[in-house]
Amino acid sequence: MTSIDLPTPSDDARAADWRAAGLRYYNLNCFYRWKFGGRVWKVSVDGKFGCPNVDGTVARGGCVFCDPTSFSPSRRLRIRPIAQQIDEGIRQVRRRHAVEQFLAYFQPGTNTYAPVAQLRTLYEEALAHPAVIGLIVGTRPDCVPTEVLDLLAELSARKWVAIEFGLQTIHDRSLDWMNRGHHYDAFVEAIGKARGYGIPHVGAHVILGLPGEDRDDILATAREVARLEIDSIKLHNLYVVRNTPLAKMVDDGQVRMLERDEYVGLAVDFLEQLPPHCVVDRLSGDAPPRYLAGPMWCLDKQGLRNAIAEELIRRDSWQGRFHRQAEEI
Repeated sequence: MTSIDLPTPSDDARAADWRAAGLRYYNLNCFYRWKFGGRVWKVSVDGKFGCPNVDGTVARGGCVFCDPTSFSPSRRLRIRPIAQQIDEGIRQVRRRHAVEQFLAYFQPGTNTYAPVAQLRTLYEEALAHPAVIGLIVGTRPDCVPTEVLDLLAELSARKWVAIEFGLQTIHDRSLDWMNRGHHYDAFVEAIGKARGYGIPHVGAHVILGLPGEDRDDILATAREVARLEIDSIKLHNLYVVRNTPLAKMVDDGQVRMLERDEYVGLAVDFLEQLPPHCVVDRLSGDAPPRYLAGPMWCLDKQGLRNAIAEELIRRDSWQGRFHRQAEEI
């Protein structure tokens, strides 16, 4: 692929090669090549973690869109030991890809929501696997006590460690609507604590298409992500899983799902605000067809990625195009 004429990214070395690769945003493969020197794949592992937003510690019922069985195959099966999960995940990846290095991704549930001794056992078991070069921990911003951050900082001295927080939006009214159980200030505090403990990579998840949020609201979230210098971002379209409170809201006409073209435009708007060194880990979300109630266009992940790439080309735009202007406002 030939290089395209884009502005030079941030002088941060993490962003040095996505422009040369002919890309208009900093994708995960480019980051892995820079960080680890070759191809890397994430293997999802399930530590059987619960969620304080479900068990009554914070709230009950979980987020309005949440059905854990739809988010992870492991929640639809008997959960096996961590090492066995990693072995099976690696076997599945290697049937399709030539990959030698893997990251253990603690994904389902709130993966810091347990006594620190239990967390240590699970994290250490994952890191002990000979093909695993690092650890990714997905969690809520209100679930990172100091002893957990101490543990992650200790592990990061030996292998690469990343923590991902479910931000979803900066707007408290939207967090209340989704029954999230915390407000935006919890996210800001969690980011500061993680950085203070020296966690090397901090990511965030954001949902586009929340009811009551317009383009200006979404751009405000993008600008805050940029201001906080988040290391990586996962963008998700709001989608509906059967038998959730959100499914009933959609059936009752209270909530409208975005059309694909609307989402493509908003995703590009979001990318234009991000700093060039923020890794774009994901551009959309979905659920297995048997669980998904809509929108069905999100099942075509490659088609959606292509549409976002085409919209960037149509606009003659790129990640970070308006980042500096946003800083000056």
